Amino acid sequence: MIHHHVDRFVQLNRTLGKKFAAQETSLRAFADFAAERSITHLTAALILEWAGGAATPYAAQARFDRARAFAVFLHAEDSRHEIPAMGLLGRSRRRRPAPHILTRDQISRIMHEALLVPGLTPISPLTYHNLFGLLASTGLRISEALSLQCDDLTAEGLMVRSGKFGKSRLVPIHFSTRAALERYLEARAAVRNANDDLFVLGHGHAPTKTRAHVVFVRIVRKLGYRNPTGPGPRLHDLRHTFAVRSLEACGNNPQAVLRHMKALSTYLGHVDIANTYWYLEATPVLLKMIAATAEETWIGGAA
Repeated sequence: MIHHHVDRFVQLNRTLGKKFAAQETSLRAFADFAAERSITHLTAALILEWAGGAATPYAAQARFDRARAFAVFLHAEDSRHEIPAMGLLGRSRRRRPAPHILTRDQISRIMHEALLVPGLTPISPLTYHNLFGLLASTGLRISEALSLQCDDLTAEGLMVRSGKFGKSRLVPIHFSTRAALERYLEARAAVRNANDDLFVLGHGHAPTKTRAHVVFVRIVRKLGYRNPTGPGPRLHDLRHTFAVRSLEACGNNPQAVLRHMKALSTYLGHVDIANTYWYLEATPVLLKMIAATAEETWIGGAA
């Protein structure tokens, strides 16, 4: 049974353009390990036992990570498969926090609350309203958005000049996004002594990343999306949400997902497309949808 699931998981990842050679070898060994114990549903204990049999801590972590990703895939279909908590083997390397994918209604409420942010001048709430809206509609990094200059809004889109690793790119934008930015620029014109930053506060300069994060967290806590002291949506989750919703729009077509993945990687400014694939791996619902179609393709090819 586990061997069959490995076949499907490998096929899914190959359909998405990954080589997946080392992972396949490792997971087939894991399937043998489970079969020897007559196990049909993964457990955290089984994964830890298998990872613990590795020769080195690094190899143990690699085993754990691969088996856990496999467990996420299976759990999306059958909740009887357990997903072990991250970090059970220690903090051998930095791991990405789980994304919080926001609904359209949640984003709308966040933008509405941004208009109520207190400020010494009327521009501050408008700035946060439009800043959060731009992040949600384009998937820009907060550092990229805050580095935008007024003349970066061009006829072709937004010219992002301060991308990660110093890379620049042109980001096409929807006409509604352009219209919102043009209305914001009209209001911004009333700010005295403003510099060339696109987004400014009353002092004429862009808010800092820390300040934007603080305002966002206060809003999502006020709305009940985040506990006072616990985890919850972060500012960067607007980027996560954009990427995931964009991939979901491809429907049940793995080839469309693959083509869109490459375009999305460029649009988001990813240096490595593996960073874009993470949005699939981190979102079980999306992974399940694509996996179902990939399985049909695999069964059809095997027939």
